[in-house]
Amino acid sequence: MTQAPDTAARRLVETLVMNGVDRVFCVPGESYLAVLDALADVRDRIQVVTCRHEAGAANMAEAYGKLTGRPGVCMVTRGPGATHASIGVHTAHQDSTPMILFVGQIALTDRGRGAFQEVDYREVFGGLAKWATEIESPERTVEVVERAFATALQGRMGPVVVALPEDLLHAQGGPAPVKPVVPARAGLDPAFVDQVRERLGRAERPLLVLGGSGWTTEAAAAIGDWAEKIGLPVALSFRRKDILSNDRPNYAGDLGLGCNPKLTARAKAADLILAIGARLGENPTQGYTLLDRARTAETLVHIHPGAEELGRVWTPSLSATADNSLAAHALSVLDPGRAWHEEAKAAHADYQAFSTPVDVTGAVNMSECMAHLAQALPAEAVVTNGAGNFAAWLHRFYRHRACRTQLAPTSGAMGYGYPAAVAAKSVHPDREVVCIAGDGDFMMTAQEMATAAQHGLGVVVVVVDNGTYGTIRMHQETHYPGAPRVIATDLRNPDFVKYAEAFGAFAVRCETTADFPAALDAARTAAREQARPALVHLITSAEDIAPGRTISGLRSK
Repeated sequence: MTQAPDTAARRLVETLVMNGVDRVFCVPGESYLAVLDALADVRDRIQVVTCRHEAGAANMAEAYGKLTGRPGVCMVTRGPGATHASIGVHTAHQDSTPMILFVGQIALTDRGRGAFQEVDYREVFGGLAKWATEIESPERTVEVVERAFATALQGRMGPVVVALPEDLLHAQGGPAPVKPVVPARAGLDPAFVDQVRERLGRAERPLLVLGGSGWTTEAAAAIGDWAEKIGLPVALSFRRKDILSNDRPNYAGDLGLGCNPKLTARAKAADLILAIGARLGENPTQGYTLLDRARTAETLVHIHPGAEELGRVWTPSLSATADNSLAAHALSVLDPGRAWHEEAKAAHADYQAFSTPVDVTGAVNMSECMAHLAQALPAEAVVTNGAGNFAAWLHRFYRHRACRTQLAPTSGAMGYGYPAAVAAKSVHPDREVVCIAGDGDFMMTAQEMATAAQHGLGVVVVVVDNGTYGTIRMHQETHYPGAPRVIATDLRNPDFVKYAEAFGAFAVRCETTADFPAALDAARTAAREQARPALVHLITSAEDIAPGRTISGLRSK
């Protein structure tokens, strides 16, 4: 069936083109065939990346939004397609990532009948997304999609879900789009900037904390140069280690899981915390123990693009609603009249000591492997991960040196890393992309290796295989000690080398620290020169359950 040129489906795709969308991550479905047909006419402008599972597609769209600052677009079918994709929406919400999920929907005329795969998407996604809606009038298609872009990008960025009733997609689509959406961005009041300068001038132990999304490379460099010039120690929020180069002489480390005790002590002792973009939620504040509400009323200057985040947990001394990058540029010209170079030097020395490789019991030392990874990869390489104890080694011992080089879920979502790497390689085919994945983590979205192979994307994945769900095993050993009580955490894994080779990927097994550099180099070479995915199967010991922790040590406590 040939569509008329002005159907709602075509208006939707025209709006995507108008707003600079260059790729859509999807699992095709009959409920939005009309949109797929419209995409066929713009394949020279929008690449359709066909995925093998809706969770993979949604994670790819989230990673695209995190990497580019533009909404990642995902399309899935109704019912199970949408619920599979909900993990990506949750991550986008937790991570403040711009994303739009388009969901095929039953015909509007069948709503409320319990039709095949019928779901009320406003109800299901209402608490996960910034806005969940359904197109109910085809003439308003462009209006709704434009609002989706504005909502995803303005204030605290986040995901939007738009349901597409099947029958309306074939109807007249109303007016065509006229111009792309330009999101409104708030700047800092000059009077507020003066107050910050005055507070800095009185501070003896200040700490700059950067986090959140929407950072431009230029703004990150500006605030980084300013902080370095005046010797202001800077910490980065959980899984935001790429905002500034970790090699800067005033970099104090990241406020994440397994945080450096000396950094937590520094934050607790700070008489001024200038936080830009960071929500200061559970993980950055070490389970809400890092800060004290009485002290923050005197010491916390909090800047965030979402007004609802200011005063949500911590009473600030000063607060302002502003775009992270605009705020950074405004503050980067301040002269506080003093400097803290000795504080900065000490903070960076503490970070360097904490990120120096440690001893382990097994044949593979993950701290040395991750330190080697940092030395081997170029500064602009993108490194991704999902969730699990394996990620603690990456975050602690890998040093990011460029902005927009880390894709990791603050939501703690397993299975995120590999789809994120596929998306990153799709966006930047000229950059190296390496995923560090746990064995349990990788298997949740390992089927997306087929997507990488189909699209010729040379993604490297290092599968850290210790045969267990490490984080849960660690908590079992801690809270319910005794080997017989371990339950539901042991994993029986496939031969990952054979698994990868079945997709036409390069794969190599590695069982010692000494063999890792050669294995990594072989995988990188295959990915780069042959444009095909590559896998390093890294066998590690479950005994080395986390940096500085062993299973036997946990049992002895």
